[in-house]
Amino acid sequence: MTAPQQDVIVITGLGGMGLATARRLGSGRQLVLADYAQELLDRVADTLRGEGHTVHALRVDVSDPRSVERLAQHAGALGPLRAVVHTAGVSPVQASPERVVQVDVLGTAYVLDAFLPLVTRGSVAVCIASMAGSMVPLPPEAERALATTPTSQLAGLPMLDPKNLDSGAAYSVAKRANQLRVQAASIPWGRRGGRVVSVSPGVISTPMGQAELQGPHGEAMRGMIQASGTGRIGTPDDIASAVEFLISPQASFITGTDLLVDGGAVAAMRYARP
Repeated sequence: MTAPQQDVIVITGLGGMGLATARRLGSGRQLVLADYAQELLDRVADTLRGEGHTVHALRVDVSDPRSVERLAQHAGALGPLRAVVHTAGVSPVQASPERVVQVDVLGTAYVLDAFLPLVTRGSVAVCIASMAGSMVPLPPEAERALATTPTSQLAGLPMLDPKNLDSGAAYSVAKRANQLRVQAASIPWGRRGGRVVSVSPGVISTPMGQAELQGPHGEAMRGMIQASGTGRIGTPDDIASAVEFLISPQASFITGTDLLVDGGAVAAMRYARP
C-alpha cells in the first residue's frame, strides 16, 4: 500500500508571523515556504526541517505574477491544497509607495488568482492584511473598484497611483484592498469548495513591527497599544492561533470576511473616553 499524500500548506513571507504559522500548521503536512529573501528562506527552511517538518522552499517575488504562478504549480504537484497563508508584504518604513502597491496590493491579487485552480473542498486562503485597512475611509465606488477590478488592470486605478500617495497612505489603502479582494475572491473560491478570509493584525512584535515602532509613527503606535483593551503588543503566536482556527473545520462557515486581531486598538481609537 502507498501512503496517502499529505496535505499541502503554503506560506508566503517568513517573518515572525509566517514562521509562527508554519510551526503551528506544519505537523503531518507538507510545508511549501516562499520568501523573496534567499538567506531568510534557507535559514527558516533548515530550522523547520531540523524540527521534523517536511519542507519545500522556493524563492518567490509576490509582485511578479510568473513567480507566483511557479509557486502554485510547485504546490499543486505535491498534493491537495489545505491552505495558503499569505503573509508576505512590506511596510511604510521599508518601501516606497510604488513598492507597497506592487507587493501588498498586486501580490495578494496574484496569490488569490494563482491558487484558485488548486482549490478543492476544504481549501482555505488566509491573507494577512492590517488594522490600517480598517482605518482608511473610502467611498463605496472606490471599494468596489479595489474589490472587483481584474488583476491585470488593478495597478491602473487612480487611487493606487504611487505619485499621489506617501508610503503610509499607500499602505493603508493596500491593506483595505486586501480585505476587499478577499471578499470578492470568496465567490469563485466558494464555487470550488474553498474559503477565503483575511486577518488584520494590530501592532505585532515581528521584525517589521519593531521597525515601525522605531520609525516616525512609533510614538503614535505605542500610544495605540497603551490605549487598547489588552494594553499589550501582539505576538506572532496570536496571529498563528487565529490562522489555525480559520483554516479549521470549526470555521467552515467563515469566508469573505476579515478578522481584526489588534488587541482592541481600533476600538479604543474610535470609542475611548477622554
